[in-house]
Amino acid sequence: MTPALEARGLTKRYGSLAAVDDVTFTIAENAITGLLGRNGAGKTTLMRLITGQEFPTSGSVRLFGAPPVENAAVLQHTCFIAESQRYPDEFRVKHVLAGAPRFFANWDAEFADELVDEFRLSTRQRIKKLSRGQRSAVGVIVGLASRAPLTIFDEPYLGLDAVARQIFYDRLLADYGTNPRTVILSTHLIDEVSQLLEHALVIDSGRIVIDAPVDELRSSAATVSGTTEAVNRFTAGREVAHREQLGGLQSATVSILSDADREAARSAGLEVGPVSLQQLIVRRTGGFTTAPTTIPEEATA
Repeated sequence: MTPALEARGLTKRYGSLAAVDDVTFTIAENAITGLLGRNGAGKTTLMRLITGQEFPTSGSVRLFGAPPVENAAVLQHTCFIAESQRYPDEFRVKHVLAGAPRFFANWDAEFADELVDEFRLSTRQRIKKLSRGQRSAVGVIVGLASRAPLTIFDEPYLGLDAVARQIFYDRLLADYGTNPRTVILSTHLIDEVSQLLEHALVIDSGRIVIDAPVDELRSSAATVSGTTEAVNRFTAGREVAHREQLGGLQSATVSILSDADREAARSAGLEVGPVSLQQLIVRRTGGFTTAPTTIPEEATA
């Protein structure tokens, strides 16, 4: 089966800066993928390459098996909602919605009207008069109602309050269930979208550093908590991503715990808990360190 998106050695340089640096990955059809990373990590440049708005310095990208640059047959199946989506000054919300069917063959006008009501917009409002959150809501409405086979959201929640963000997440998940398509969510607020994601692509300094199913990532680490001595004994020689100390208690995030490891930790009097996707990615991109093989003197004092 042809993947929805395939990148091979994709690179974009601006002078000496490699905004996207030799990335290779594939995204399967009908999945929700998170493109995750810090601000400035290269997410937006990668999305502009994917949607044919930038020419790569080297490498290639394919959407549904074909290059996107100046390829209307491919781009008509793609909806890219940019972080700073621009519209003509005289446009009202109704003009955006009226023009959408020209670009998106699967446009659902009834669904768009429902979303306008849910986000408490008026179709008569001028786009340039909208708040930052209201403009984001317009982008969310277009992205959802487009039902494009490949839909990409770049930081879609900017300016949205908690209620509006939850409306977006709920409507995306519900509509994806009845109208499957390939969705890419680009964000640095990982925990908010973690329950939506099936796969995670993490970009750091222009390079893909994590490319894995979310369930696999969640099962790749755990937090062990207890007395400092017990934690240090258990983690001696193991890969430790992070430690936190509070008086005589300590918690440590350790990589890949087997069932036997988890049982051993509990037998040692330690609590074993999950690591959030955001914590895991932050720790993973910061790098694991090897724990000391001997117990520090202060731990046994």
